[in-house]
Amino acid sequence: MSNRSNIGFLTPKPIQPELPLFVYLPGMDCTGELLTVQADKLAKSFDLRCLYIAPTDLSSWEKLTEATIKLIQIELIKNPQRIVYLCGESFGGCLAIKTILAAPELIQKLILVNPASSFYQRSWLGLGGILTNLIPDLIHRYSALGFLPFLAELSRMAQSERLALLKAMRAIPRSVVGWRLSLLQNFGSYEQQLTRLTQPTLILAGGSDRLLPSLEEAQRLVNLIPKAEIVVLPYSGHACLLETQTDLYAILEKYGFLDHLAQSYEQLASNLSV
Repeated sequence: MSNRSNIGFLTPKPIQPELPLFVYLPGMDCTGELLTVQADKLAKSFDLRCLYIAPTDLSSWEKLTEATIKLIQIELIKNPQRIVYLCGESFGGCLAIKTILAAPELIQKLILVNPASSFYQRSWLGLGGILTNLIPDLIHRYSALGFLPFLAELSRMAQSERLALLKAMRAIPRSVVGWRLSLLQNFGSYEQQLTRLTQPTLILAGGSDRLLPSLEEAQRLVNLIPKAEIVVLPYSGHACLLETQTDLYAILEKYGFLDHLAQSYEQLASNLSV
């Protein structure tokens, strides 16, 4: 197991402590560097943090959840009334579920993007972890290129984003890929706990996801989480936040997920006038 210093927050944009906190939990790459397409617009209304997990990290779900909670708590020390949006994509969607179930009082809005919470239900996908451990490191690095079309809808991504995704995939050692796949395989369903969530939840599902049955999983989750809504992105693949046509900020606005911003601005104005 690795120590907690391997896990932290990146700040893709200048810190804005007066704004609501937007915490992004990334996919399997865990670099925290693949929110680039969305960051500019989100930074207009949010203080952004992206979770980073070292490419050698072999933490359990429990350690990852504990570390994420502590990082959020640290951000809230200076402003305990701050609104927190938690956004998890793929692997990060599973971690987001773990986090909000463990510390629901910290999170006001939950966003899940093609969450990999259905992985454990697909036994054949679990073979990936076994096969990964049998592949030499050199072949593992080059196999990432062949895997790219399953992970993303490449025609909807800029060349720079394709290269960034490929670089992130190649940065993860095969042993860590196998470990993270085993975490997904043992994630569980949490059906009873999910029914007790009170936070508004938005679930984005790529209609052209070739990696996981994201539409089916989104429907399962929306039937469990009381205040959940589905947003279907019919032409999007698994890594949909890297697509130039995906506008997360516009989606949040359309579905009323920015209503709390007015309250935050009023609170800021009140504090400045004192």
